[in-house]
Amino acid sequence: QVPLKPGRSLMDWIRLTKSGKDLTGLKGRLIEVTEDELSKHNKKEDCWICIRGFVYNVTPYMEYHPGGEDELMKAAGTDGTDLFDQVHRWVNYESMLKECLVGRMAVKPIAAPKGEVFLRMKYCLLYFIPKLSGNSLLEGLGLNMFLYAQRKSIFFSSLYFLFYSYDWFQTDSLVTIVIYTKQKDMNAELVIVDCQDKRLRGEIIIDDHSYLVEVDLDHAVSEDVAVNIAEKVGKVEIILSKKDNIHWKMLGQPREGHNTFVKRTDRGLFYRKCKLVSKTEVTHDTRLFCLMLPKGTHLHVPTGQHVYLKQIIAGTEVVKPYTPVLPFLPLDFQEPPRHNGVHIYLMIKIYSRGLFTQALDHLQIGDYIFVSNPEGNFKKSQVQTSEDLILLAGGTGFTPMVKLLNFALTEVSCLRTVKLIFFNKTEDDILWRNQLEQLALKDERFEVQFILSQPTKDWVGRQGKISSSLLSELVKRSRKDSKVLICICGPSPFTEQGVQ
Repeated sequence: QVPLKPGRSLMDWIRLTKSGKDLTGLKGRLIEVTEDELSKHNKKEDCWICIRGFVYNVTPYMEYHPGGEDELMKAAGTDGTDLFDQVHRWVNYESMLKECLVGRMAVKPIAAPKGEVFLRMKYCLLYFIPKLSGNSLLEGLGLNMFLYAQRKSIFFSSLYFLFYSYDWFQTDSLVTIVIYTKQKDMNAELVIVDCQDKRLRGEIIIDDHSYLVEVDLDHAVSEDVAVNIAEKVGKVEIILSKKDNIHWKMLGQPREGHNTFVKRTDRGLFYRKCKLVSKTEVTHDTRLFCLMLPKGTHLHVPTGQHVYLKQIIAGTEVVKPYTPVLPFLPLDFQEPPRHNGVHIYLMIKIYSRGLFTQALDHLQIGDYIFVSNPEGNFKKSQVQTSEDLILLAGGTGFTPMVKLLNFALTEVSCLRTVKLIFFNKTEDDILWRNQLEQLALKDERFEVQFILSQPTKDWVGRQGKISSSLLSELVKRSRKDSKVLICICGPSPFTEQGVQ
């Protein structure tokens, strides 16, 4: 993020979009934009960007962009979809930039390469023949092959059909959906299920792709959903209880994206409403929020991954990412803690001028907020092959370290040392200081070092900011050739400096 000029906050931008001012320069007209036309608008004073086929005049937004003008200019006059997805696809640009919409990109006619017509015909036939049999594996085969033929990804999608399929069966009182993944390391963190108001959504995560079953159910079911996972064979069962003991003729009507295997970034974010059940003070400006998942949701946020919170503020959707923590640091590491999967805990700093965090802080117990599916690229295997784990945290950059600490000390036997170097401004800013000091006393592998940039004269610990001299002194191997993993999180300047 970059410092914004006074009067250029998110709230100021929302006010501007509601002022009635023409932000596109087209006096309310929507136009079809060619690639040639788009490329002409590539300057700060005249900047158009295409995102997912829609073109926006982002010139008036330049001074309001938290990432700075230079970041926006990287996509000036071009299709910025990939860049947008890399940096912050969670931002609801449709809502934020709706008054800047210029129009749609013109669709160019594409000549089908030789052989592609044959593929389409072949897979269309496949689609209609199995449809009669009702076999859900074959039912999706033709349609998805047809889609992937268009994308020229035949090989990969063919592999998908060898591994992913689903079926369903029923008793008088239950409906069971069975998803066959053939993944031998299937676990609860890779399965996300939501069942609300007759809408069932089951998503299976595999690396950066996911398989989705999503239908509007034929009949009503109770709120409670059971999920059984046979880890060794990769079979997932979603068990629903019928509200009425009647025979279902079909599972339901498929929704868009049903029975597909695609990149997760192509799916878009899915949100569910979670209830705020408690809010406790951690420090003078940081709270621990406890959110309860709906009864029909099965969701476990993996270590190192984050979720997005969404609120409607002044009629505009505003989204921010946060990393879930544990309710406390477990001090007994005899066995892995079993969390009930019903609650999500978030440790959030409240900023006096922060539009989003102020709205969060004003939520009352019992109020609802939208929470997304987890996202992130962190892999536990990175920790499982390390001997020394070093965590550099700045302020609330401590939050991803909570689950990581717990996982490392509980489940990784090869680790010799785990060291947290925790940077803050003052003593009052240190999150869970007491618990961290207790943890260091309990487990000889763990060490914590607090570093303050604005200490009082009574502070006897280290002081300063992140620097090469400080890190060269503190970041050590336990032995000469030990394998080290260093994780860092904090404000952008802190992270950039640390990485350098």
